[in-house]
Amino acid sequence: MRKIKIITDSTSYISREFVEREEITVVPLNYIFDNVSYKEGFKGEYDDFFIKLADSKLFPTTSQPSTGEFCKAFEEALNDYDEIIAIVLSSKISGTYNSAMLAKNILEDKKITIIDSESAASNLRFMVEDALNMAKAGKSSEEIVEFIEDKKKKMKIYLTTGTLEYLSRGGRLSSIESTIGNMLSIKPIIELKSGELQLIEKVRGNNKAVSTLINKIPDSVQKIAICQILNMDEALNLKKTLEAKYPNAEITIDDLGPVIGAHLGPKMLGVLFY
Repeated sequence: MRKIKIITDSTSYISREFVEREEITVVPLNYIFDNVSYKEGFKGEYDDFFIKLADSKLFPTTSQPSTGEFCKAFEEALNDYDEIIAIVLSSKISGTYNSAMLAKNILEDKKITIIDSESAASNLRFMVEDALNMAKAGKSSEEIVEFIEDKKKKMKIYLTTGTLEYLSRGGRLSSIESTIGNMLSIKPIIELKSGELQLIEKVRGNNKAVSTLINKIPDSVQKIAICQILNMDEALNLKKTLEAKYPNAEITIDDLGPVIGAHLGPKMLGVLFY
C-alpha cells in the first residue's frame, strides 16, 4: 500500500494536537500587524490577536506561504511517503494554491497533487479529515482526489458579523456604509460562493441574522461547524438550537484565525456544512 501524506495550510484551523497525532503537515499563512510579522497559528491560539484588533485602529495585511515553504514541506514529506495530496485555501481568496503549484512544478514531481478547496476554515478541515481517513483506509490518491473534488461542490459557508467595522477596514465596505449600517443594527449575511466571500443580503438585528443562518441549512445536512470569534456563548447557544433541529448531524464549534477572521472581526458567527 502506497503511503499518502496529507498537507494543508493554516486556514483549515485544525488543532495542534490533531496535526501532531495524525502527522499532517500545515503550511502557515502570514500576517503583519502593527509592523510585526507573524505565522498564523493553530485553533485555540487566536484570542490575543482579536483582542488586540478590537483595541486598535490598525488593520493587518496577510500573505500566502512562499513557494519555498511548500518546496520544503513537499521534500520532507517525500522522504517518508510515496505520494502527497495538498488541500489548500480557495485560490479566489489567496495565492496559496499558486504557491503550492509553483513548488510542485519546481520539484517536477508527479507524486504531488494540489487541490484548490474553493473553500476555507471548517470546510477545508472536513476535506483534510476525509482525505486522511481515506488514505488510512488504503484508498488511492486518484480515489481521494475524485471524492474531494465532488464533495467540495456540496459544501456551504454562511457568516454574519458583530459589526460592519472590520469589513470596512479591510476595504470590503465603505466607511459610510459601515457607520450607517451599525447605527441601524444592520447585519450582513455573507456566503463563500464560487471560492470568494460575497455579501448576499442584509438583515436587521442579531436574532434575525442568526435565524437566517439557520434557515440556510438543509434538513439533509451531515456535518455542521459553527465558526466564531470571541463569541463562544452565542456559538454554544446556536449549537443547542442546531442539535435540536438536526439530531442526526455532527455539530462542532471552531475558531477562525487572523487571516480569514480579520475581515470579519470579534463577535462574528458562521455556519459551515455539507
